[in-house]
Amino acid sequence: MSRATASTGRIYFWQGGSLWIGRGTGRTEWHEHHAHQLVVAPEGAFRFRTQAQGQWESFEGALVPSHCTHQFEIEGLAIAHLFVEPESRAGRLLTDGFGVAAVSPLPAEASRASARTLFEVFESTPGHEPMVDAAAKAVAQLCGATTEADRALDPRLTRALAYIRANICNPIALGDVAAAVALSESRFRHLFVAETGSSFRAYLLWLRINLAIEAAMAGASWTEAAHAAGFADSAHLTRTHKRVFGIEPSAVRPQAMSGSTS
Repeated sequence: MSRATASTGRIYFWQGGSLWIGRGTGRTEWHEHHAHQLVVAPEGAFRFRTQAQGQWESFEGALVPSHCTHQFEIEGLAIAHLFVEPESRAGRLLTDGFGVAAVSPLPAEASRASARTLFEVFESTPGHEPMVDAAAKAVAQLCGATTEADRALDPRLTRALAYIRANICNPIALGDVAAAVALSESRFRHLFVAETGSSFRAYLLWLRINLAIEAAMAGASWTEAAHAAGFADSAHLTRTHKRVFGIEPSAVRPQAMSGSTS
């Protein structure tokens, strides 16, 4: 049985990733997300499991690979979650360095250092730009030494991803994107899966759920956020949020930042 999870903190978005930082307690439901997830804490340990009858495993720093079904458990710790889309440069470095089979431990020293730096910035200058800059440095620190050479995306997919992001607030069909990069639907579908390891639908869902969360964190109601991101209603958004993150949207309480800018 899952124990209700509650988190207090802030969420910062950029193209290709996001940072969720604050304090949390409880256990998520089973879930999976399109992005790789880097989890770090300044102190203490948290737990993951990937099998319903499997043993919980403790980590000081962990990578959850893209589309790995899992549960997460934490007991009142300061925690930072860095979501990194596998199509991004950093995401490809993580895929090459850690693989995609299971939750993997991150180097302990680098994990602790990254977490402490993130929280130092969070407690002093938690505006959007300083936090995104700190998050980018943390991701680079955690993935930079884990691989050999960087791999470039197929340029047709690069154009397709740009088209999707530019039109994410509107209905998007696979055929629309395929036509935009001069490919047949079948060729584009094959290219998309081969290059991203994900289905087109799963990628769209990931972008839309993040768009909705970003709108809600900026002050929109969950109903307004749902409609802005293309969900039928707030109930549809809630079901999707639970499937992707293992918690309901209401479990994340934004932390007020006096004197900061968002």
